[in-house]
Formats: sequence, structure tokens, C-alpha cells
Amino acid sequence: MKSIGWLSLITLSAVVLVACTTSPTGRSQLNLFSGGALNSLGQQSFAEMKQQEKVSNDPELNAYAQCVADAIIEVLPDEYANIEWEVAVFDSEAINAFALPGGHIGFYTGIMKLAENEHQLAAIMGHEIGHVMAEHSSERMSTNLVISGGLLGADMLLSERPTEQRAMIMGALGIGTQLAVALPYSRTHESEADEIGLDLMARAGFRPEEAPKLWENMAAQGSGSTPELLSTHPSPTSRIRDLSSQVPGVMPLYQARVSAGSLPKCPRPRKLNN
Repeated sequence: MKSIGWLSLITLSAVVLVACTTSPTGRSQLNLFSGGALNSLGQQSFAEMKQQEKVSNDPELNAYAQCVADAIIEVLPDEYANIEWEVAVFDSEAINAFALPGGHIGFYTGIMKLAENEHQLAAIMGHEIGHVMAEHSSERMSTNLVISGGLLGADMLLSERPTEQRAMIMGALGIGTQLAVALPYSRTHESEADEIGLDLMARAGFRPEEAPKLWENMAAQGSGSTPELLSTHPSPTSRIRDLSSQVPGVMPLYQARVSAGSLPKCPRPRKLNN
């Protein structure tokens, strides 16, 4: 049994070494799943969400979301800009938005109301597309697979220990990997998507300084009450601080777009003020 455990760990380590890639920000990451498989999962998930959620047919809201999306998509790298992105607005007060591999974007009317202008909506749009560009869904699934494999191998190695002692050790390992690996990975993903999104919105001609203001709005809504150590997302305070420090670095991109005289025009519908 021990030899099987060691063999599992060795095989897992070899797979991890082969599957190392680099994110758009230069961060090393683990990706065990192909782009084609992720695109299929994204398409399936999006179709299911449109069946389960109420899709808004409001032409003004859909045009607003599409306008911001088009402006961001225009400045994406070719492999993403050439995708035929589908944008859906969901009629729900939930403060939520998402982008899925394969070119799918969803916005809830709740978050569209929270975003005070098109610049803040662009910050959300850029953030969600940033998740797709950095292949965070693949990295998260890959990390979970490795954690599961590691815990399985550890359980095999502990097979000769007394049952109570084995359960206690495995329980501690499970909590430890959650706090030390899974949650920090999620917070890293969110921070990285913030950074990518800020770059995208600046390139597209949206005001970068509105990104930290968006998170001030989020904080006012009471988000981030969970201690950051135990949260999958950075606290609003951390995001405001980090984004504010990053704004000066992307201002030249925004100023270049201003100088070119091709700023996007996506006026926010007045009905979102209700």
C-alpha cells in the first residue's frame, strides 16, 4: 500500500511539472486542462444559466452591456478578440457578473445598478474577462485535482496508523491545504483579474480611477464581512488599495486613447438609477 502511495505522489509531481504555464501577468501557474475542453464547459454552463436565470430582454440594458463589452473586446489579444463573444443581461438584483471560456459574458442588473457609470461597468467587464485570459478556471480545477491526489496519497501512506490518529491527521491536512493553498489561490486569481481588467479598461478608453471607486461602492454594500484569511476574495479595502496603486501605471494607456480621440460612448441608462 505504501508503494502505491509513493507512486501516486511521484506521478502527480511529474504531471505538475509538465503542466506549468505562465499567466498574462507573468505568474507561474498550473494548467492541466486544454482550452478546447474549457470552451465546451463554458458553453454548456452558459446555456444552463440562461435556462435557470431570467434573461432580460430590455433593449436599453442589453445595448449598454454590449457597448462596454465591445469596447473591451476590441483591445483584447487576437486569440480573444477574434472570438464571437455573447453577452447576456440577467434580470436579477444579485451583485454578480461573470465571463466564461469560449466567449460568454453575463451581467446581473443588480451589479449594473451598483456601477455608477460606464467606466465602473468596464472595470467589472475587464475583471471578468481577465479571469478567462488568465485561465483561472483551469488553474483552479487543476489545483483542486492536485490537492485531492495529494490527500489520497497521504491517506494511503497513513494506512497503518490507528484509525483515530489517521482521521485527525487527515482532517488537519484538509484544513491546512484549504487555508494555505486553495483560498490564497482564489485571492490571487481575483487580484490578478483586477490587474488585467484595469489594463484592459485603460486601453479601451475608460477612466482607470473609477476601478477603485467601484470597490468603494462594494464596501458600502457590506461586501467583505468574512475575514480575508478565510475568504476566496481579497477584502474591498485591499482591492481599493491595490487598484489605487496600479492606476498611475496604466494612465499612459488611457491618455494614449484620449489623444487618439476614439473614446467609447456607452451612456448609462437612467432606469438603472431606480
